[in-house]
Amino acid sequence: MAVLLRRVGAAYELQRWGVCSRALWDGFRKKAAEDTRIVKVPGHLELTPSPSSEPALMQPPPRSRKYIPPEDLEHRLEIQVKEVLGSTLPSDWREAMLTDSHLKFRLLTQLAAELGHTVPNSSLQHMRSAGDVLKFYNTPVKDTTKFDELSCAELPSNLKIHWGY
Repeated sequence: MAVLLRRVGAAYELQRWGVCSRALWDGFRKKAAEDTRIVKVPGHLELTPSPSSEPALMQPPPRSRKYIPPEDLEHRLEIQVKEVLGSTLPSDWREAMLTDSHLKFRLLTQLAAELGHTVPNSSLQHMRSAGDVLKFYNTPVKDTTKFDELSCAELPSNLKIHWGY
């Protein structure tokens, strides 16, 4: 019984010190928050608190899922290719090779901003010419899954799908 009372007494002391130390740190935090004011000394530099910087790693924007190619896609792409590649174009702009990675990056980022559809990393290696870029941007992308399509489709009478499974 005496051991139990000692343990309870020790726990009480720890709890009491924990509250006291917590109060001490809270007071320190409040004082530090008050000290973030601007300090002006005549004839000297003005000291201001440093602004909080944004995190270095930002979450990338979500990939665009649904995409319907615009009617004038070929014309838009031709203008962008001529602007980025300049005088190095062959007679047919679709055959222009994208060997320089900086030019390829500029072209694809401008198209992504203009069309609202980004090229996924897995498809970047397939973009070797302007024709490949045209082929990618000519492909429509649906925002539905196969399960969504099945739920909307008219199924034969002998086929039943249990969606709650």
